[in-house]
Amino acid sequence: MISHSVEEYLEAIYYFNEKRELAKTTDLAKRLNVSPPSVTQMIKRLADEGLVKHQPYKGTALTGAGVAHAQKVVRKHRLLERFFHDILGMAKEKVHNEACRMEHSLSDEAAIALCRTLDNPATCPDDSMTLPACTLDVADCEECLTERPEASTFLLTELSHLKPGERGKVAFIRAGTNAYQRLLDMGLTKGTVVEVINAAPFHGPLELSLRGATLALGRGLAARVFVEVLNGDLEMPPTHPHGPYHSK
Repeated sequence: MISHSVEEYLEAIYYFNEKRELAKTTDLAKRLNVSPPSVTQMIKRLADEGLVKHQPYKGTALTGAGVAHAQKVVRKHRLLERFFHDILGMAKEKVHNEACRMEHSLSDEAAIALCRTLDNPATCPDDSMTLPACTLDVADCEECLTERPEASTFLLTELSHLKPGERGKVAFIRAGTNAYQRLLDMGLTKGTVVEVINAAPFHGPLELSLRGATLALGRGLAARVFVEVLNGDLEMPPTHPHGPYHSK
């Protein structure tokens, strides 16, 4: 189970990566209010755990597993900001700090309930950043309301976030009819293990290996494919849907 401090680092790195920037040590130190040596030490730990890849003198990017962990906490943070602003009427400049206090303890179940109550907000109120994608296996919000699915216990993210050498198992596809059929025709069916061979930085296409063949896939389509992140030959440890303080 990852700690709150690790989540804070992953969240901070995600902030820079979503702007198509590598997270530099000095920028992370400033954002997290810690010393640069502390950042360097934590980045090494995160790299050893397979959550980030660090390029000396350039910066740090999240791996697929790192993105999946970061998206969970970032989504909760931005949902909480919306709740404090839209429901409780708090000022925009105050919601960030309030969300920081609660994001780590908010259960997945509560985050789903918040999203439904807030009618699936697209952005947070203070800086209009986009909420990470919902990882429920539903086609749309209407299906979520009627079917009431539970949060997955696996580590999920979009295929577009995997880096070269990383693998994922297709969990579901969320796309329109034509795109859905196209992805199925490519072999991206549920349960298929996919490895990223090459990836153009941030927005370029992916080169994939699956079922003994290779194919090129644009990031837009890859973002429609949600995968269970795999670590080598092992699945990432599942997390409890009600949060880190519950037994499995």
